[in-house]
Amino acid sequence: MSEQQFDVVVIGGGPAGYPAAIRAAQLGLSVACVDDWKNSDGTRQFGGTCLNVGCIPSKALLESSELYHRAETEFGTHGIEIGGLTLDLAAMQGRKQRIVKQLTTGIEALFESAGVTAIKARGRLLGDRRVEVTSDDGSQQVLGAEHVVLATGSTPIELPVMPFDGQRIVDSADALEFSEVPGRLGVIGAGVIGLELGSVWRRLGAEVVLLEALDTFLPIVDEQVARDALKQFKRQGFDIRLGARVTGADVDGEIVTVSYDAAGAAQQVEVDKLIVCVGRRPVTDGLLAPEASVELDDQGFIAVDQSCRTSAPKVWAVGDVVRGPMLAHKGTEEGVMAAELIAGHAAEVNYSTIPSVIYTAPEIAWVGKTEAEVKASGRAYNVGTFPFGANGRAKALQQVAGMVKLIADREYDEILGMHIVGPMAGELIAEAVLAMEFSASAEDLQRTIHAHPTLTEAVHEAALSVDKRAIHALNR
Repeated sequence: MSEQQFDVVVIGGGPAGYPAAIRAAQLGLSVACVDDWKNSDGTRQFGGTCLNVGCIPSKALLESSELYHRAETEFGTHGIEIGGLTLDLAAMQGRKQRIVKQLTTGIEALFESAGVTAIKARGRLLGDRRVEVTSDDGSQQVLGAEHVVLATGSTPIELPVMPFDGQRIVDSADALEFSEVPGRLGVIGAGVIGLELGSVWRRLGAEVVLLEALDTFLPIVDEQVARDALKQFKRQGFDIRLGARVTGADVDGEIVTVSYDAAGAAQQVEVDKLIVCVGRRPVTDGLLAPEASVELDDQGFIAVDQSCRTSAPKVWAVGDVVRGPMLAHKGTEEGVMAAELIAGHAAEVNYSTIPSVIYTAPEIAWVGKTEAEVKASGRAYNVGTFPFGANGRAKALQQVAGMVKLIADREYDEILGMHIVGPMAGELIAEAVLAMEFSASAEDLQRTIHAHPTLTEAVHEAALSVDKRAIHALNR
């Protein structure tokens, strides 16, 4: 087999891999990016799960479904009367696909501009940083590399008791492709993905039941914020059953009967479609030849150090395939860090300031520690909160549910965490991320002028509330 040489070969073209390839090329290195993503219709696109069947298409449907729901339930409050409101799901799905196409083809344009060699094929790491590339027709070539970056991402976990059939029992990708709104929708897992997908179809008219094995709703979120969010979801008509441990699912024609245990009793629920979203696992199957000498940890992730170096010299791994939260932006920062370290630059990722967002309505976003985590550490702290119900911009938007919560060190006033449930929380959290990146204090936010009227004033007031100085809410 012929062997072409590169400074860097990246295996994986998702939100961790393609930024690594582009950044390495920007720094003057010769780069190839090998990506194995294949769509359901057989076409190949860069962008991985995120752009093709994850972050981007789900947000497109979340936006469209929210507009439909607001037109149906809220526009009259604004004096906008709509008669004969109808849903064209095919058009909604078409818009989603156009957005996906624009972004995925955009990656190829970015590769061309940066000088990255784009290869749509399956990559496998051999020994001595050689990458075997297998095309769809079975032909193979070997690429030699001074450095290799592994960025193969993750895939949904399938439960043995309810295997995916692509029609009635589906994963998160198939749940974005429904051609009609299910009358009754079951969702296994009330986490980020389950809540977002449930929100799409609930807004469009489905009855949604979420079965969550844990007894606590959103345990990764600050408890006070999670309680507030749960209240909002129930008001929206979600049937959320906590402590429901699924034991199986049977498909009979167009009906899926889900069996689960709850409160010590065996129970069942019938649905038309069942989405299983109980987590994701790293994609390493067939990726590593034995002679690659890349170690996996006890959970199947590629073992890396703080700088994403693997056990094999000059082999790096980034994104969902390594430890840490499975977030596209976390993978992007790791990919860029790896590229800069390869090029001899200083670089690091601050894992303590990685934000998380759930794009429901209201949105949920957070960064840093929860109040429970700070309390468990024994550190003295102060808390400030501010409700969106007291924010003028939120009232104008007719989106007054939720609040901003800020936790600060009692002695040094350093911001330890911010948690938001409310309108545009995913945008608002960026201010907290920036503040924490520079070790800012609550007072720093207090002294920062925020435009009026804006949602960001809620962040400002929460910071003031830390010292019981809030202007537009009672200080308790």
